[in-house]
Amino acid sequence: VQLQASGGGLVQPGGSLRLSCAASGSIFSITRMGWYRQAPGKQRELVAVISSSGSTNYADSVKGRFTIARDNAKNTVYLQMNSLKPEDTAVYYCNVDGILITHRAFGSWGQGTKLTVSS
Repeated sequence: VQLQASGGGLVQPGGSLRLSCAASGSIFSITRMGWYRQAPGKQRELVAVISSSGSTNYADSVKGRFTIARDNAKNTVYLQMNSLKPEDTAVYYCNVDGILITHRAFGSWGQGTKLTVSS
C-alpha cells in the first residue's frame, strides 16, 4: 500500500491549510486513518485520527482548530488546519491501517509533508 501526502507549505500565523493523503494498492478496506507530526528535535506525536465509522480523536493542542475527514470512495484522508500557530510547524505524516485483498492486515506511513508556520 502506498500513501501519497500533499498540501504542506509555508503559512503565516493565523492562516489555514489542508493536507491530503491518498492510499493506493491492493486494499480491501481501510479502518483507521490518521495524521501525526514531528517537529525538529521532538518525537512524533498523534495529531488526529478517524475511524471507519467516522469517529474522531484529536490532540489537545489542535482541538477546535484542526478537522480530520475521510473520503472512503477515494481512500483519502484530509486534515483541515485553521488558526495555525508557529508551534504547528512540523513534518506531517499520514498513517493508514486496514485489510488487504489477501485479507492480511496492513499499516502504512506516508512520506511526510512539511508545514512551516512563520511570518
